[in-house]
Amino acid sequence: LLPPTNFTIKVTGLSQVLLHWESNPDQEPTNIELGYHVRINAPQEEDYETRNTESKRVTVLHKGFSASVQTVPWNGQPLPASSWVSAELKAPPGSPETSIMNLTCTTNTTVNNRTPLRPYQVSLHCSWLAGKDAPEDTQYFLYYRYGSWTEECQEYRKDSLNRNTACWFPRTFISSRGSEPLAVHANGSSKHATIKPFDQLFALHAIDRVNPPVNVTAETEGLGLSIQWEKPVSAFPIHCFEYEVKIYNTRKNYSQTEKITTNTFTSIIDDISKYSIQVRATVSSVCRQMGFWSEWSQPIYVGNDDQKPSTEWFLITLMAAICFILLSFSFICKTAHLWTRLFPPVPAPKSSVQDFFVIVSSE
Repeated sequence: LLPPTNFTIKVTGLSQVLLHWESNPDQEPTNIELGYHVRINAPQEEDYETRNTESKRVTVLHKGFSASVQTVPWNGQPLPASSWVSAELKAPPGSPETSIMNLTCTTNTTVNNRTPLRPYQVSLHCSWLAGKDAPEDTQYFLYYRYGSWTEECQEYRKDSLNRNTACWFPRTFISSRGSEPLAVHANGSSKHATIKPFDQLFALHAIDRVNPPVNVTAETEGLGLSIQWEKPVSAFPIHCFEYEVKIYNTRKNYSQTEKITTNTFTSIIDDISKYSIQVRATVSSVCRQMGFWSEWSQPIYVGNDDQKPSTEWFLITLMAAICFILLSFSFICKTAHLWTRLFPPVPAPKSSVQDFFVIVSSE
């Protein structure tokens, strides 16, 4: 087999390249179906086979990109593959220490009141640090690409040197239910150095900040506790969520956390404590790869911790009854003069001195 010809690599978008080649025109006709073995050499090694003569790849490009391709028999015939042909994209100029560092991005879903056909919209927030070798006059610019859409940031936050270090996209074309990676690109400019660009790919499930459940309510009936809530603000349907319910006994300083897949939960509690209830959510693996849990919902409270335990009420009632009986008995004894009969007064001894003065006074 003869190797492919005219192998080229072309940048077609942020963090996106198109590999294109042609079958060798000198290849003699055979009854063997031909295919191609593609090997990505940089920035990360990857091997795959295809029947097509072009291939689109999403990858970071600030480290350069190189690949090779060879002709192979497609139907498993014991025929040796052709030799390799290669192509390369050079890494962009600039010191790596001038690129942005510690790039982090998060997405969040909100209700879209502008377009009825798109009831939800996704916002994007990214932050980073200036490169260690970036001059003080460096200014960075951020872009994202999702699918065929590319946008430049319009709302930046700056550091003490007036350099852009964070970006806010209040409305994007990102689909929270999509499976394509999010490509983020940052370049920069300076009068004193060439600023090297930087690319990073994000899986949406890994950066999506899920909203907490809404309209959490709780009711008690006797010793039974019933909790209900609604799914978070999200494009995912209700069956795509898992929940955790946290019930905290404020009197005993004890909490329990239960994981469930429905939006209702029942439990048994005592009637002498106050409880704090919170719920959080995550998108389950039924609908996409598992990501992070949401924040806990605002706490709601049920029960009454002002009540005394039953043992304390029993002691209080017993002491009150004893006091009442004693007071009643004392009142009856005083009214019927029984106290004097039961406890007659003890006669006081005569005083000789007093008799002496009485005799003297009489004389």
